[in-house]
Amino acid sequence: MKSPISAENRAFREAAPSLGSSGRATIRLIAYALLTLTLIPFQLMAVLLRIGFLARGIPYFYHRLVCVIVGLKVEVRGRRSTEAPTLYVGNHVSYLDIETLGSNIPASFVAKQEVSTWPFFNVLAKLQRTVFVERRTRATRASRDSLIGRLESGDSLILFPEGTSSDGTRVLPFRSALFAAAQVKPGDKPLRVQPFTVAYTRLDGIPLGRYWRPYFTWYGDMELAGHLWNVCKLGECSVVIQFHNPVDITMFGDRKKLSDHCFRVVSQGLQSINRGEPPAPVAKAAE
Repeated sequence: MKSPISAENRAFREAAPSLGSSGRATIRLIAYALLTLTLIPFQLMAVLLRIGFLARGIPYFYHRLVCVIVGLKVEVRGRRSTEAPTLYVGNHVSYLDIETLGSNIPASFVAKQEVSTWPFFNVLAKLQRTVFVERRTRATRASRDSLIGRLESGDSLILFPEGTSSDGTRVLPFRSALFAAAQVKPGDKPLRVQPFTVAYTRLDGIPLGRYWRPYFTWYGDMELAGHLWNVCKLGECSVVIQFHNPVDITMFGDRKKLSDHCFRVVSQGLQSINRGEPPAPVAKAAE
C-alpha cells in the first residue's frame, strides 16, 4: 500500500487536465511505445541466452532514452560506486525513479511482489531481471535469500527500503530486514552499500515546491495511467540524484544500525536538495 495522499495536494488533480500539451503527450507516448517494442526482443534474447553485458547494458541504454523522451533532465551529484556488486539503497517517490536511476546505475531493481502482476510493466521488470520480494514477515527469509543469491553472483541491486513511495518531501522509515543481504562477502570482502537520494526539483527551470511536486511524484491512491499522461503533457522536469559515501556493514556491526545510518543520510540529502542548497564537494571515492 502506498502512503496516503495529503489533502493539500489534492487540488493538482483538478488542475492537471488543463495543463501542458496533449499533443506533446501523444508524441511522447508513441515514441516510448516504439522504443519499448523495438528493444524487448533484443533484451529477451540477451536474458534467455545469458549474454550478461547485453542483459545489463540494454536496460541502461533504454532508460536513458526514456528520460529524453519523457523530458527528465537528471543531475548527478557525488560519485557512484563502480565496484560490483554494490547494493544501492535510497528513497522512492515515483515510478519515474526507475528511469532516472536506471539511466545512471547499471543494476537490477528490487521490487515488491505485486509489481510482478502489473500488466505490461511486469514484463519490463522481468526483462530487467528485477528481484521480486514479499513484504510479509514470514516471507522475509526467502526474499533475503533471493537478494543474497543475486549479490553473490556479482549483480548490483537497487533497493527502496521504505517499501512504498512517498510524496517527495520526506523519507519514510527504512525497513531493516532486507539489509541482512548486506552481510554478503563477495570475494571475501564486505559488500559495498551506497545510499542515494532522488528528488524531483524543477519544471522548466521553476522550483516545483509542495504544490507542483505531485505532478511527478506518485504515491497514495494516485492512478497510474492518468498520472503518466499528465507527466508527458508537461515540459522538462529536473531530477537530482545524490550519491552518498559508500559504507559496509562492518562499520556498524549489524543491519539495524546500517539501516538507520542510510536512512539519516538519505533524509538529510532530500532536505538539502529540496531547500535548494548547492551540492557538497565531491570526495574521492574508493574503487
